Amino acid sequence: MATFSAEVYQNEFLPDGGTDVHAIVTVTCSGAGEAGRSESGDAAEIVIVDTSGSMGDDKIRAVQHAAVAALDQVLDGVWCAVIAGSHEARLAFPTRSERGMVRMDARTRAEAKAAVATFRADGGTAMGTWLTLATRVFASVPGVAQKHAILLTDGINQHETPEQLSAAIETARGQFQCDCRGVGADWQVAEVRRIATALLGSVDLIARPEEMAADFEGIMRQSMSRGVADAALRVWAPQGAQVLFVRQVSPTVEDLTPRRQEVNALTGAYPTGAWSDEARDYHVAVRLPAKAVGQEQLASRVQVAVADTVVAQGLVKAMWSNDDTLTTRIDPAVAHYTGQAELAEAIQDGLAAKAAGDTDTATVKLGRAVQLAAETGNDEATSRLRKIVEIEDAGTGTVRLRRSVSKLDEMALDTASTKTTRVKK
Repeated sequence: MATFSAEVYQNEFLPDGGTDVHAIVTVTCSGAGEAGRSESGDAAEIVIVDTSGSMGDDKIRAVQHAAVAALDQVLDGVWCAVIAGSHEARLAFPTRSERGMVRMDARTRAEAKAAVATFRADGGTAMGTWLTLATRVFASVPGVAQKHAILLTDGINQHETPEQLSAAIETARGQFQCDCRGVGADWQVAEVRRIATALLGSVDLIARPEEMAADFEGIMRQSMSRGVADAALRVWAPQGAQVLFVRQVSPTVEDLTPRRQEVNALTGAYPTGAWSDEARDYHVAVRLPAKAVGQEQLASRVQVAVADTVVAQGLVKAMWSNDDTLTTRIDPAVAHYTGQAELAEAIQDGLAAKAAGDTDTATVKLGRAVQLAAETGNDEATSRLRKIVEIEDAGTGTVRLRRSVSKLDEMALDTASTKTTRVKK
């Protein structure tokens, strides 16, 4: 049986007239079990792969190997399907079933692999149709608690309007989680990130086709380790208070604020998706009406709820003081993750400015990113930034844009921008 715990890291002291309370809440899950084999109920998986003409023979062969690697990780008993995507979506497996999915066993695994072996590169790219079919296929098996997909593309969504893709994303939102991958350099990170963010998944670059199988295997193995189908972060704030934002800040930066679902007048729930044995950090910010020095107040009650049952809780507190040594201290965890969130934004803004030809803004933003990466100890981000800029002084963020930069290096920096380092607590 899965168990959750919640720990709060904050400076609870506010100066006279102070209103904003910041806290990092670390949520840890243990004993999660396996997908479809725990108290959460059945699980379902769909592998969605690009089979458009741009994939060509080499990438199609790599897709076939990758899909097989993913299918080998799907546990027996888990519902499964495979979608081949081009300018239209085709249910490649199963082809003979009253439902759009079948339970995985030795026979169906072999049939799925045989279906994958028939993939051919042809047609255009319309990812909205892929998501629409996946939503319908998942719905064909009522009562499944945990729904997850892998989506791979190598190109831009050219064969449907942006509005059609947006509508498909909104229809899929809340219906399943989706980890997205792009192979090569001809897809748009921002476009695929939209899908992954809305569907509580990750986005990453597969630079070379031969790396695809290992990536797919890892994604599916991780999904099968998520024995808790869904959990929500519930944030209560007192009457008159305002929840400024709720962000996941580790292992990646994700703004959960727009996902708020009202529980009652004072409590909002923020979906976090399925869980394995892991820890995630959340940054919660609440604005309170100022109180007199010496007064204290509960600023927020942060709870973890699974199937409407509260399984863990942390308390965020506020106390007003005129002691500067108390009120000016910034909690190390809050400082660390504030920097990491700003780092992700600076990288994405800098790359967008560079793509638009605004070298001055790009230099300033990427210089700030270098400075933040150094301050927060994000060595991976620093290493990736070095491929885009020449660092003269990391401490001040003094950089120069490199004249010749690989597009793959830019995409690798962009996709990794939201990955964070854990704070040492």
